Amino acid sequence: MEYRKLGRTGVSVSPLCLGTMMFGPWGNQDEADSIRIIHRALDAGINFVDTADVYSEGESERIVGKALKGRRDDVVLATKFFMPMGEDVNHRGGSRRWIIQEVENSLCRLQTDHLDLYQVHRPSPDTDVKETLGALNDLVHQGKVRYIGSSSYSASQIVEAQWTARKRHLQRFVTEQPPYSLLVRGIEEDVLPTIQRHGMGSLTYSPLSGGWLSGRWRKGEDSSPTSSARKRAALADRFNLTLEANQRKLEVVENLITLADEAGLTLIELAIAFVIRHPAVTSAIIGPRTMEQLESQLPAANVTLSTDILDRIDEIVPPGLTINPADNSYGTTELAATARRR
Repeated sequence: MEYRKLGRTGVSVSPLCLGTMMFGPWGNQDEADSIRIIHRALDAGINFVDTADVYSEGESERIVGKALKGRRDDVVLATKFFMPMGEDVNHRGGSRRWIIQEVENSLCRLQTDHLDLYQVHRPSPDTDVKETLGALNDLVHQGKVRYIGSSSYSASQIVEAQWTARKRHLQRFVTEQPPYSLLVRGIEEDVLPTIQRHGMGSLTYSPLSGGWLSGRWRKGEDSSPTSSARKRAALADRFNLTLEANQRKLEVVENLITLADEAGLTLIELAIAFVIRHPAVTSAIIGPRTMEQLESQLPAANVTLSTDILDRIDEIVPPGLTINPADNSYGTTELAATARRR
């Protein structure tokens, strides 16, 4: 497996990053099986693992911590904070108070003394970015965190964070984690070019678009999310087949399956290979729930798509197009009714 530099950090990571949201009650509830999947990914050459405190309320981090015993130094370990961790109104967000508290919780669950990459899971509209950066800056100087990153930031929010870090002489975000797939290409217009201009690495998530590009969602067939994480109300519009945008996704999937067949690839291989081919993408986060899913995704790391195939993909899904805007994870605050004078 070829390795790539994570932005300008000098750290080398695999083009596939193992996402662990599906390990725990949200997905695979068999801890031993989840650990076997992690070990198989590492044995296959993946050296980049991404998790978050909120995944199964900390259970994913605990499973990852157990799986990495004896192998921690060989892995670039990333986790995230921001989402609610309980009912307490202060056990969430990007405040200094919460960051300093929650990093200790993540370190404990992951059974490590440092995080290679600590990411803000979402931008906070009511927290000054310099407060978040200031707290993260302290963690870097304390040795508890090596690098910091953002997730689901818009291009303007990325620029604001970079400018603030430079002006305040703080550690800057060296990575961004946005959604990106054949069905969700919105970041090509502004986010990915902004990442490139600022020399950031990117670990894009959901290359299979929440399972839409796994081959399981087909036109004329009944389907529904298999994990509890994807059945949450916040994600309902991504899977509601009564919506016109999702019917359009089904049509696109059929065309992509035909193209994959002609190229001698599975739809999964085509989808993941497309993501990691973009010059602004460092690594694509894959999130297998089972060993079978992992094995179906690993070959994509060695697939090179020809210019002809990429051109035909652009004909099916034009560059910069997200078919269903609900699949984007940024802009929710800006597009809320209260932000539109309603």
